[in-house]
Amino acid sequence: MSAGDELERDYTMSRKEGWFERAEMPPRVKPDTLTRTQMQAMSRLERRRYDDARAVWHANLGPIMTSQMQSVFNELEEIVDSNRQDGDRVRSSAVLSAYPGLGKTTVAVSFGVRYHRDQIELHGKSTADGHDRIPVAYLGLTSSTTMRTLNSALCRFFGHPGWRRGTAFELADRATDCVLSCGTRLIIVDDVHFLDMNRRDGREVSNHFKWLASQFPVTFLFVGVGVRERQLATEGLDPADAALAQTARRWTTLSLDPFAIDTNPGRQTWRRLLKAIERDIVLADAHRGMLADELADYLFARSTGHFASLMTLIARGCRRAIKTNEEVLTPKLLDHVRNDAAAEAARLELEAAISRGLLTSRVQSGRPSRAA
Repeated sequence: MSAGDELERDYTMSRKEGWFERAEMPPRVKPDTLTRTQMQAMSRLERRRYDDARAVWHANLGPIMTSQMQSVFNELEEIVDSNRQDGDRVRSSAVLSAYPGLGKTTVAVSFGVRYHRDQIELHGKSTADGHDRIPVAYLGLTSSTTMRTLNSALCRFFGHPGWRRGTAFELADRATDCVLSCGTRLIIVDDVHFLDMNRRDGREVSNHFKWLASQFPVTFLFVGVGVRERQLATEGLDPADAALAQTARRWTTLSLDPFAIDTNPGRQTWRRLLKAIERDIVLADAHRGMLADELADYLFARSTGHFASLMTLIARGCRRAIKTNEEVLTPKLLDHVRNDAAAEAARLELEAAISRGLLTSRVQSGRPSRAA
């Protein structure tokens, strides 16, 4: 292990340089798992560097290809690969809508990275006209997004020098030139739930996306929380007029579900996830079954089956295990680790159900399940 290889990678995906860094960076190098004796033989500075490398490694575990993630990948591949229509036809869009903490952005970015690499491999780094090929663009919306700021953000992603100047329509024209020149085929729009259909700006941006879909030869992948509940697909129309919404006919909604342990297939999925995470943990006393056997129920109760809550707990737990020289994850150690507010609020109810035998992560014997 070389010092410095495991430092944080600072990039902004809303700029093409940052997106390319994310899409083309090599995998992180996992720090060696050293014994306590080996660590004791280190100098103070060597030990600090080793522990720092482990902290960064644990903070960036994944992405882990779960069955839910693979299912969404398959759906997205089908949508994008079938969106090969000529320029006079409008392509359909994909929407990934789910509760917070289930890994929506992780899935969208991971898919975008795979698609980026695939397009570069197929068609090369440059277009036929000599422009840089930029297969994927990434945008994050805010609560104050307007037509102008949206078009400006698109231009800024591509590095267009005129991204600060001009009207909404002038910026949209520049963005169109960028998309066409750079061979862009997928645009990921994150935090789409910030669009408020009760506000004029929100409705204008929603309508503008319809125009962009007709102008750009791309698939839009929208990512957000409660897209249906926020009436984004029905464009904020009254229920009686919802059938008139073009968006509802153009958007295909996908979702991610929390992990569940009320069925054997769900328990098997949870166990596979924990085993995958377990293999990547770098602690001196970590061992096979530490998560998947000894902590499966505990981790489910602490995370409520939400991926982000689980990974936060594990990353913080590993940091505490290193700091306290415990070098292993146990319920006693993790009890001192604070998790996000939503997970902590639901913890007691799940722990009570598990302690009474009403819920378990252990695969139950009996008739073999289809997922066995």
